[in-house]
Amino acid sequence: MAQARPVGEPPLPRIAPRPVLGLVSPRVTEIITVARGVLETEGAGALTMRRIGDLLGIRAPSLYKHLAGKPQLEAKLIETMLMEIGDLLHDVVDRGGAAEVVPALLAAYRGYAQAHPNLYRLVTAGSLNRRLLSADVEDWAGEPFYRAAGEPYRAQALWAAAHGTMILELDGRYLPGSDLDRTWQALASAFRRTDPAGDQPG
Repeated sequence: MAQARPVGEPPLPRIAPRPVLGLVSPRVTEIITVARGVLETEGAGALTMRRIGDLLGIRAPSLYKHLAGKPQLEAKLIETMLMEIGDLLHDVVDRGGAAEVVPALLAAYRGYAQAHPNLYRLVTAGSLNRRLLSADVEDWAGEPFYRAAGEPYRAQALWAAAHGTMILELDGRYLPGSDLDRTWQALASAFRRTDPAGDQPG
């Protein structure tokens, strides 16, 4: 079983190369761009093939010549976010030292979700149909947590804590007057060390 890194060691190096998504036609790229705009500005309820067709000036059935249906369209949007946040977080971890990598990772994760709340919800809520996703995109988005935490189950716990903290923030579920910056700082402090025994530095 993998062991957590000793205290003070820098983040782990990148493990796998950046995934390469399959080529899509200019029309599919246009459809995805329009769909993302609808999702980001109007919410998931507005993300319908009819709405996308209206904005593109084509009938909804014509979209099916390019994408199999709404599940495939959503999969393309999910891939978009997984690649974007993977790129962002890998860059953060690349620049981070032992002491600041977890706080920096969480700050970047929070910032991305705040900027794209509807896309974030689409990707992280409910079940995930991995059969519709390109290979390795989910691993690409998750690997920075492993690189920062140094152990796979600790990395899963870090992501779970970050996601729970984030979705509660997006949904306005914290008590009024809560200082959420301090909440995120407390989360970072809880995961900053990689010593499984939890010893304090001397």
